[in-house]
Amino acid sequence: MEEPGIFSSIFAPIEFVFNSAMNSLYLFTDKLGFGSYGLAIILLTIIIKIILYPLTAKQMKSMRAMQKVAPQLKKLQDKYKDNPQVMQQKVMELYQKEGVNPLAGCLPMLIQMPILMAMYYTLFSFDYGAATPSFLWLPSLSEPDPMYILPLISAFTTFLMQKISMTEMNQQAKIMMIVMPLFIGFISISFPSGLVLYWATMNVVQIFQQLWINRDTNKEAA
Repeated sequence: MEEPGIFSSIFAPIEFVFNSAMNSLYLFTDKLGFGSYGLAIILLTIIIKIILYPLTAKQMKSMRAMQKVAPQLKKLQDKYKDNPQVMQQKVMELYQKEGVNPLAGCLPMLIQMPILMAMYYTLFSFDYGAATPSFLWLPSLSEPDPMYILPLISAFTTFLMQKISMTEMNQQAKIMMIVMPLFIGFISISFPSGLVLYWATMNVVQIFQQLWINRDTNKEAA
């Protein structure tokens, strides 16, 4: 299977690290008597999400803060729509009052993106060598799931992740909660099972991380 696009070479150094980590984790599971690349993918995904947690937490908290002020922001935009200069001033005052920085979530996202994309390219065409790349019901991690179970899990966990991360449910958010899981599930049908397993695992870990952050946020609010 060919690499998905010409940009994979940009992430080649990180891909090399992930390839080495995958093989090392496979050998680790093999010593435990499992010898599973599927388990190696799950372990590597969890390790990556733990390492990136400080950045993820900063991004999630910024998103929740923006969602919290969204209704007030909408009122200001409607009230001062004919006076952009005053509207901009009022918006900045709102951000300052609520302690919100609209750019705070951008930097963590930009830092994480190369790592997540490199993992994507690594698993899209990972060389499993002589090992049998089967896992649970999956005959091969290098091929799509013939039973469509992983695409369904990927779609459901995407929906759940969106649901627990949103504080304001406007019309646009409602549409995205339907469209995004369907899109993820649809493209997962034709992607290698190893890649979809990574997505699903990443979603599950992020759900737990989001619940943890929500709990801390609610404690601070109280």
